[in-house]
Amino acid sequence: MNNILIPAATVLVLRDVKDVMEVLMVKRSKRPPFGNLYVFPGGKIDDYDHSRDYENYSYGLDDISASEKLGLKDGGLSYWIACIRECFEEVGILMAKKKSGEYLNLNGDDKNKFDSYREKLINNEINLSEICAKEDLILTTDNIAPLSHWITPNIEAKRFDTRFFIAYLPENQTVSHDGQEITNSLWVNPKTALEKAFSGEMPMIMPTIKNLESCVDFINAKDMLNHQIKLKKEDIPPILPKFFKENGNWVGLLPGDEGYDDHE
Repeated sequence: MNNILIPAATVLVLRDVKDVMEVLMVKRSKRPPFGNLYVFPGGKIDDYDHSRDYENYSYGLDDISASEKLGLKDGGLSYWIACIRECFEEVGILMAKKKSGEYLNLNGDDKNKFDSYREKLINNEINLSEICAKEDLILTTDNIAPLSHWITPNIEAKRFDTRFFIAYLPENQTVSHDGQEITNSLWVNPKTALEKAFSGEMPMIMPTIKNLESCVDFINAKDMLNHQIKLKKEDIPPILPKFFKENGNWVGLLPGDEGYDDHE
């Protein structure tokens, strides 16, 4: 059994098209652990995501309040930072605005400059807080809310402790996947994505499917974001799937399923 858990953050970027929700999904490259699967932007928490510098650039959120929201002793803000950083690296969406209150226009005047920043960020030539300092930016952490908390089953060799979040697509920004870690991206209604998952057209793992199912009860993205922002840590318990063999076949159970507590 592998008890080492790698902290990670994943973000469902949402938008409303004619008041109907769409979610951004991306297809991973062939590389493990999620090769050729449809997922959401995200990745492991990097060391610099923990920097206290980010408290100077996070709108309405510090590490104490972020940690409280996640039920952590400390380090909570790093999950919001990782969401923003990974989203910018992988799909070119930057959840930030100028301190003046003006939103970035990554489709226009700001495009070339921030394309350059994105390339440097991917190549570890700059960090997100340095971009904020150079461009006088505030990260819109108030536009990001916790959704779920999944822990990789203990039968896996590499395990993640992943917090899923939702965020609303900023104005004047267009998705542009990196073509390396991400080979495809698309906006899709959650119900349609689930249909494609079950048909095999868009292969997904269980946490991806379950998080999509969480979106189905909401008509539009803004309503869902407002709902999630109000939730407390007790409303988002950790989910640890358990897998075991029964009569030669693999069986998977989630918390609350009959027999879940009978297995390690």
